[in-house]
Amino acid sequence: MSIDYERIGLKVGLEVHQQLNVGAKLFCDCKPELFKDQPEIVFLRRLRPTQSELGQVDPAAYFEFQKGTKILYEANSATSCLVEMDEEPPHPLNMEAVEIVLTVAVLMKAKPIDEIQVMRKTVIDGSNTTGFQRTCVIALNGQINVGEKVIPIQHASLEEDAARKTGDEEDNVTRYRIDRLGIPLIEVATAPAIRSPKEAEEVAFAIGGILRATGKVMRGLGSIRQDLNVSIRDGALVEIKGVQELELISLAVEYEIQRQLKLIEIREELGRRGAKEEEVKEEFIDVTKVFEQTKCKVIRKALDKNQRVLAVRLPRFRDLLKQELLPDIRFGTEVADRARFWGRVGGIFHTDEMPAFGVTKEEVEALRQVTTADEQDAVVFVADRLENARDSLKAVVERSQEAIRGVPEETRSANPDGTTRYMRPRPGAARMYPETDIPPTQVTEELLSRIKSNLPEVPEQKLERLVEEYKLNQKLAKQIIDSEHCRLFETIVKESNVSPTAVAVFLTETMKSLKRNGVRVERVSENRIEEIFRSIDSGELVKESMPEIVRWLSEHENKSVAEAVTDTGLKMITREELERTVDEVLKANEDLVEEIGMNALGALMSAMMRKVRGKAKVEVVSELLRERLEAQGTRKQQRK
Repeated sequence: MSIDYERIGLKVGLEVHQQLNVGAKLFCDCKPELFKDQPEIVFLRRLRPTQSELGQVDPAAYFEFQKGTKILYEANSATSCLVEMDEEPPHPLNMEAVEIVLTVAVLMKAKPIDEIQVMRKTVIDGSNTTGFQRTCVIALNGQINVGEKVIPIQHASLEEDAARKTGDEEDNVTRYRIDRLGIPLIEVATAPAIRSPKEAEEVAFAIGGILRATGKVMRGLGSIRQDLNVSIRDGALVEIKGVQELELISLAVEYEIQRQLKLIEIREELGRRGAKEEEVKEEFIDVTKVFEQTKCKVIRKALDKNQRVLAVRLPRFRDLLKQELLPDIRFGTEVADRARFWGRVGGIFHTDEMPAFGVTKEEVEALRQVTTADEQDAVVFVADRLENARDSLKAVVERSQEAIRGVPEETRSANPDGTTRYMRPRPGAARMYPETDIPPTQVTEELLSRIKSNLPEVPEQKLERLVEEYKLNQKLAKQIIDSEHCRLFETIVKESNVSPTAVAVFLTETMKSLKRNGVRVERVSENRIEEIFRSIDSGELVKESMPEIVRWLSEHENKSVAEAVTDTGLKMITREELERTVDEVLKANEDLVEEIGMNALGALMSAMMRKVRGKAKVEVVSELLRERLEAQGTRKQQRK
């Protein structure tokens, strides 16, 4: 559907986070790497929220605590130490990381602060052993140009990356690895000055270009994440966390607009029906007897464990829970998300989708009777332990009351398809407080002067140089700059005799094509890509074999190009083998050659490439065929 973004008052703010390519973590000397082996160290923790200096508890932290989760942390000695385990105070700030952020700040015309003060941001979801994330502002009030528009940059900051979740165990235990914890992240935050989904994506690309220009940011899946703050008039400010693909940014904004507009429609419909918040009450009714003979597998399983079925009536909500907000996401889905997070249940049932799932029409009628629900009401019911069922229905009531008011402010997590799901409440002001274990760091004039005298090329300068130095056309030069491979491109071109155009096409168009076809190209390291081009330069590989080699390497991490060549059967054939193959093809097509002579070259090339594609250079095959055809033509003339 077509939406007038100005009319609905769309505002988008963008936060770009990217890992920095430095030699150590932010607060210790451990390697900023991930490990794949079994952990050497395992320890169990339960994190709790604390009051701020004003006596307040952050609602997002309290939400996580309510889930009752215990965290099992995994570590090894190469990538983690006592700092990550919160058994030793953090070391001083990694100055290499500070200098990278200052470089970005200068490129964005931001004003560096005089003194860097590390802050603690409360996070007790398990992603940090300390119960908080350390972060610090490096510069304020910058700007970048995106097309003809100036986008204000609120701040450029430095923070530690989080531990990575690896799975859930029984008994409400979540497993995390702390190898990623402490890897330096740059955060660049814009003002809410973005006015369309397309512009949000363009701004993200522009910021990404500046970050890549430093040559000091990591590449690959998980190294960059975007958070979006989206609001519309009559809607609410909603934070979307963890959009990993730049191409998904515009879609995520579009979906959030659509979601909020649909929620506004639901609010208006509830208003027309006369729904009131005070009528949606925490009056939970035990309806276990209604389902004593049920054929519903989920409810039967709960009853067999001596669990209960509780229900709550939602006055005037009939048919609204099945209203679609996004593709395959209904308002009932949002209500269920709240119930799952707060009540630790697998899901909910509601009468808008009944009879279904083994629940009969008779059971639905009995349920309505027991809960005194009339024709305008919906009923939500849950089968679980009594405590979980109550907590989940409390969340259902709260979310239903919010629906009467409109769109709730909340933090949502991005799905791979651009849709979102409930993550937690929006954090409050009590979330941030000073870090007392790290002294402030001075930003001296000497440091700033050194950074300003060694600034990297900005994307516009690089575009002009690539066109001039490597004879790339404007489109291809821009593609290589917008990709993650600009530095790699120049390295390969300088170290090999492969044409710059061929290198650029492979790193942009070919790699994108492979990714669209499901190849995990991010698993192929830059070292492996350089190795591929060295093999081409030495004559061990042909350009035509590169896609297949990349495909194989993406499925066999830590294997070499030589192993890929052997396993795929793409080893270059010898001159003698090639000549024998040419003779075989000529013999198989001797009638055609006899009839049209040199004009058979195209058909013969096709036949040859079916046999030797990826194992011989096209130009060598063409040259050899041409020589044989010319020789045969000469002999034919001599016979005449």
